[in-house]
Amino acid sequence: MNQPNLMGVDWSAIPAPEDDGAAAHLAGQRFPEIALTGTNGESIVLLRQPGRIVVFAYPRTGEPGKIGLTEDWDMIPGARGCTPQTCSFRDLASDLKAAGAGRVFGLSTQTTDYQREMVERLHVPFAVLSDHKLELTRALKLPTMDVAGQTLLKRLALIADEGVITHVFYPVFPPDRNAADVLAWLRANPV
Repeated sequence: MNQPNLMGVDWSAIPAPEDDGAAAHLAGQRFPEIALTGTNGESIVLLRQPGRIVVFAYPRTGEPGKIGLTEDWDMIPGARGCTPQTCSFRDLASDLKAAGAGRVFGLSTQTTDYQREMVERLHVPFAVLSDHKLELTRALKLPTMDVAGQTLLKRLALIADEGVITHVFYPVFPPDRNAADVLAWLRANPV
């Protein structure tokens, strides 16, 4: 079952992901010295980003005219909701910055060209990073899922200060509320 709209999702009809402990090791970890290509053309090393940053990861954004990677995409816990999650970070980008996030980054295992189309279509005001070689994913042992022969990130959000992960949101559900949860945490935990 796939719901017919990328944004108008009935979250009660989709299974929520459970905390499988796959992100429990991330708080306190330093980002590795790995450069990722951003949709803005920059080569981004998260370790070198000064101050506080927000990185939210997702499996993959939807393609225009297609809803899911597989017939049962919506029934895979945590798969559905990448576009609503990205749009929520887009809509709250200035609030996140005002609350202390120097930069916000999206992250997926999709290619930069695929991500760039999404960034332009959705008017995303921040860089989305491509880990299509799975270098960051493997180095940090980020939680993943394998779907249709692809390794995809499980949805999460990271707060990092001076390159060290200080807070982890995992699992994330529903995805369209993730940015508001991150914003509330930033406001409650100023730098």
